[in-house]
Order: sequence, then structure tokens, then C-alpha cells
Amino acid sequence: MEGVFALFFIFSNLLLIPHPSSSFPLCTNSEAPLTLNTTLKFCSYNGSSCCNSTEDSQLQKQFEAMNISDPSCASLLQSVLCARCDPFSAKLFTIDSVPRTVPILCNSTVSTNSSQSNQATNDFCSKAWDKCQNVSILNSPFAPSLQRQAGAPVNSNFTKLTELWQSKTDFCNAFGGASTNELVCYDGEPVTLNKTGTPSAPHGLCLEKIGNGSYLDMVAHPDGSNRAFFSNQPGKIWLATIPEVGSGRTLELDESNPFIDLTDVVHFDTTFGMMGIAFHPNFVQNGRFFASFNCDKVTSPGCAGRCSCNSDVNCDPSNLGSDNGAQPCQYQSVIAEYTANNSATQPSSVHVFTHSKLIFFSSRILIELYHFQAENANPSEVRRIFTMGLPFTSQHGGQILFGPRDGYLYFMMGDGGGGGDPYNFAQNKKSVLGKIMRLDVDNIPSAAEINRLNLWGNYSIPKDNPFSLDEELLPEIWAYGLRNPWRCSFDSERPSYFMCGDVGQDLYEEVDIISKGGNYGWRVYEGPYLFNPTSSPGGNTSANSISPIFPVMGYNHSEVNNETGSASIMGGYFYRSNTDPCMYGRYLYADLYGGAIWAATENPENSGNFSTSSIPFGCARDSPIQCTTVPESALAALGYIYSFGQDNSKEIYLLTSSGVYRVVPPSRCNYTCSKENVTAVSSPSPTSQPPSRANQLSPTKVLLSALLLLFLAVA
Repeated sequence: MEGVFALFFIFSNLLLIPHPSSSFPLCTNSEAPLTLNTTLKFCSYNGSSCCNSTEDSQLQKQFEAMNISDPSCASLLQSVLCARCDPFSAKLFTIDSVPRTVPILCNSTVSTNSSQSNQATNDFCSKAWDKCQNVSILNSPFAPSLQRQAGAPVNSNFTKLTELWQSKTDFCNAFGGASTNELVCYDGEPVTLNKTGTPSAPHGLCLEKIGNGSYLDMVAHPDGSNRAFFSNQPGKIWLATIPEVGSGRTLELDESNPFIDLTDVVHFDTTFGMMGIAFHPNFVQNGRFFASFNCDKVTSPGCAGRCSCNSDVNCDPSNLGSDNGAQPCQYQSVIAEYTANNSATQPSSVHVFTHSKLIFFSSRILIELYHFQAENANPSEVRRIFTMGLPFTSQHGGQILFGPRDGYLYFMMGDGGGGGDPYNFAQNKKSVLGKIMRLDVDNIPSAAEINRLNLWGNYSIPKDNPFSLDEELLPEIWAYGLRNPWRCSFDSERPSYFMCGDVGQDLYEEVDIISKGGNYGWRVYEGPYLFNPTSSPGGNTSANSISPIFPVMGYNHSEVNNETGSASIMGGYFYRSNTDPCMYGRYLYADLYGGAIWAATENPENSGNFSTSSIPFGCARDSPIQCTTVPESALAALGYIYSFGQDNSKEIYLLTSSGVYRVVPPSRCNYTCSKENVTAVSSPSPTSQPPSRANQLSPTKVLLSALLLLFLAVA
């Protein structure tokens, strides 16, 4: 019996291991490449590079210390060292999360699914051996001990490859590698990826309407089932059952019975309310979930956080004046924790188990995964994770989500408003405004430690946050230079693609790939354009003093409406469902005003370069709830598009002022998709009675049922 529990514990953890993912250009420190104004002197990279001039000089000193006498070998070794500056250096210098002293050297094989250009067929590893095998190299980067590979015994007197390695085969087994879809290799030149040609844009996005409610956020239930949580701006969360695509059924959601009602503590107004919800990765076991909302300290005694306009950021609240009748920091941005269990849960801090504890823990997981069916949550707050006073009454983001790889809580915060970020909060590294924060909510410090660290609430700081590389940054900050990030998501297939829509001022709406420590330019730039603020009591940041990361896609306001300021981006998701095969792999995003939806295609794949196209969108002729159309148009009349959603089957949803819509097979709107198997697509009748799902189990429950039967059989 104990063996079965241990087996279950191991297997359940294997399910949580992330799949390897390809990555856009990224440096070995997990940050995005720099944009260079001039070519590096030693490494000759220009445009985009993972090295600045100081790091370039350090590589030159390392090279000179090798004292290589042979010119041919010296030239090759210089290029190998300089691969550290390649925009894809994170991939070149890492295999299975293990860092390397030299990049993966291309051998003569390239897999059929390789994303790298054909020049990777160059057997650069053999070339390195042939040119340098008998050349003395002091402090050689090819020493076996540095690469953690078997070779000749380490001896400081060994300087030649033939002394360090028994043969070319051994050398290339240690340092060589093939280019695949997951890996790139170094062939002596900067990495380039295959261009496959820009695929044609989809003919249209077909939607079905499955609900009439208006919601601001949607989160798939962590149990892997066909359920999801929906929240609205006033402060309620519902647990709903989602029907199968093609079933003809509507969303099963009882408006009269919310999962939790927080309207008593949420301040609701045009720009205020419940901005986001997030459920702990282990919610099924611990019942922990989080709500991000605004409160009014005038009417709510418990709503009292530190003002974001303070002396640390050279801001005096008394100089701000009122905004829309509100005093500075009257309204607060809050993250609060709640529980769906009968009692408050404590964050886990113990990760080592004895044998008996392992058995208990495993059995508890099995029981809770199988029986956790909480339909309602306790509205009493467990703990306050974050509280901050807002300087103005707009642009305060508020989305929260857990990272799929690290389990940390990401908090998207706008620049605080005021028009043009007058106090330059977004560029101020000591301000949390205009930032994406990354918090550890599993390890809560003591009250004394929270005060000592000057934290904004009950959380701790992940050790690998960017402040470890940039001491000027507040430790909470993951990325900065954002105006008002509205709807971010991690790609379910490539979690390194952390995409965020960022609302513009008067000119440009953008989507960014968020990377560690990245500066996204606001308010020096609005998208790709220089921004000229009308008021700067907080000072300015010069364009020459920053290395901004520019958006990978976006649109000018004039593209959707000629009226100034009448556009607002809704960040979306990479489409990863097979329901619409012609949409697969494209990133979908939209504008608030419901008149435009875009599909972005990356080409070459994993390059971070996207081409976008505005796509028509219609409502299926057999939609469970009939849709209305825009007058004199075939476009569905969606109203305002508030957000996108994704369920556990990777189906994509649009949350709008007119209801909940889901992407369905294009043929149901008479859109052509050559990849769709039309004969397999059923056309449901909204009035027909679909098969009951009452006795259907999710894949997670099927697996757990099998494990339970195994346990009972052994016991």
C-alpha cells in the first residue's frame, strides 16, 4: 500500500514537470537582448546583442589571457567566446537547464523540424577540433572539469585539446550538438532562423455565444475539469460548467449563487472594481485563491495601505490635488487571499518529507483531488497580500496570475494615471507603478521582517527577481516601463512567451513579450514612437539613457477609430486548440471597442518576430444563443471586449459586454479553412438535447479513479 502511495506521489509530481519550450531571443541571464547604438569593438555584434560595451571588453580580456599563438585557432576561439553576446545565447549556453562554458557547437546533423537555418549543417565542432587540437590555450574553456564531462584528468599543465580529450569524438560528444526545434547550435556565425514565408491570414474567426453575462476575468479550474471561474467588476466570482464545443448547450452558471461575493469590500466605479482573480496552482489541495480589487479608505476602515506617491519616489501627495473628486491615495489597489476550505490554510514552507509523511501527504492529495468539489468560498479574508494607495483614479491594471513554471504570483500594475504619467513612475525603479511584479505567496515572512524589508504586504521576494542583477530596482519588480498592462498570458506550449497587452495614451496600442528585468519604454516611448509629456513634475528620462524593448505587435489608434484616445488594447492568448486548425499557434488580441480582432503569426518560429492581420469575426449560424450583427455588416456585434479567457481544453473565449463567446470551427460561419475536417464537424441545434455530462469525468478524474482502484486492489 505504501508503495502505491509513493508511486502516486511521484506520478502526480511528474504531471507538473513543464515540457521543454522553444524561446524567443533571450540572454543567459534570462533578460532580453539589448538594442545597441554602435557595433561592439571586440565581438562585432550590432543591432541586438546580449553584451554591452563593458561585457564586450571583459570577453576581450578573457581572450587575450588565453595567449593563443595560432591565428586560425585564435579567430575561431574569439567567435566562440563572442557567442555569449548572441541574442539566442540562453539557448546556446543551456541544455536541460544546465549552463555551459561554451555554446553548443553545431555538428553535421540538423533535425527535420529544426527552426535554425541550413547553415547549421556546418560541422563546426569538427572544425574547432581540427584547427585547435594541437594549439596551446591557457585557461581553456574546453577543459573537461568546466563542462562536467569525462576526459583527461584535470591538470593545469594541459593546454591542448589533445591533452584534454582522447579524441575528436569525445570532444564533440561533450561540446557538439544538433539543431532541433528545441535547440539551436553555434556554427561560427550569429544564430539565424529559417523563414518559412508568411502564411496567409485566416479567413475569419467563428464564434458561438454561450452566455449572456458580462464578466471581466475567467480562470480555468485548476482540477483540469470542464469548469471555470468567472468574475465581474462589482466583485462577484462564479463557478461555471462549460459545455462541449458543438453540444448546443450554454454556460451553466447560476447568477444567484456566486462562488464568493466580495461586493461589500470592493469599490466599484467606471475604472475601479475587482480587476483580477487567481487560483493557487495547488488550489485543489489547499483551497487558496486570490482577488485583486480596489477599495476606498474613506468607506472601508480596513483599506489603508502605503501611498505610492511618497518620498522614496520623490513624490509629495499634498502636491497632487484631487482627481475626479478623489484625494490622492484615497483608492487602494489590493490583493487579498481567500479560501475555499472550511478553515484558513497556511502557506507551505516544508518541502522535505519523511517516509511516513510522504504516505500521508500522498493519500491526502489523492483524496482531495478526487473529492474537492467546493461550490462556495468563505468571504472572510485570510490575509492581505498587497495594499497600495493610488495617486490618481485611472491606469492601475490589476490582473494577477500564477507563473506556470515557477508558481509565483505576477501582479500587473499601471502607471497610476494622471495623463502621461507626469511623475514618471513607470521609469522610476523605486516605484511599483507601471510595473509587473513577481511575488512569492507561499513563504510569508514575519511581521517584523515585512516591516524591515518595507514590503507592501504578506509575501516574500523570489531570489531570482531582477534586483539580483540591478540593485536600483525594487525587489518586487519583474519588468517595468509599462503604461497600463491589460490582460497578460503565458503561452501554454511555450511558457517563456509571457505576452502582455499594454494600453497606450493617444497614439499606439501594443503587445509585448515580457522578459526578466525588461524596460518597455513608457513614458519615454509610446509603442515605437517617442512620447512628449505635457507635464513633468517628476522629471524626465532621456531616450539615450535606456535600452527599451519595443512591442512585437500593436496598432495605431487611427486603425480602429479616428477619434483621439478611442482605442484600448485587450491582450489575449496564443490559440492552442484544434477546434480551428487554421488559427493554431497564432496570438489573438482585440480592441475594447469591439470593432477589431487581430491574429499574429510568428515567423520565423521562435524568433519573436510577428506579422499581424485584422480578421473578420462572425457568429455561428447555430450558436446556442443567437447573436446580433453590426448594422450593414456580417461582423458579430460584441459590444465592449473586456478580456479573453482560456479553459482547460485550450479553447479561447471572449468576455464582452454582450455576453460570453467561444471560438468554434470556422465552417460554422462559412469561413474556409483548408486544415479543417468539415465532415467531422457537427452542427448542433440550439433546441436539441445534448448528451448529459452529469456522469462524465474529466481526464484528471479518470486518471485518479484508476489510481484509486490500483490502491484498493493492492491494499
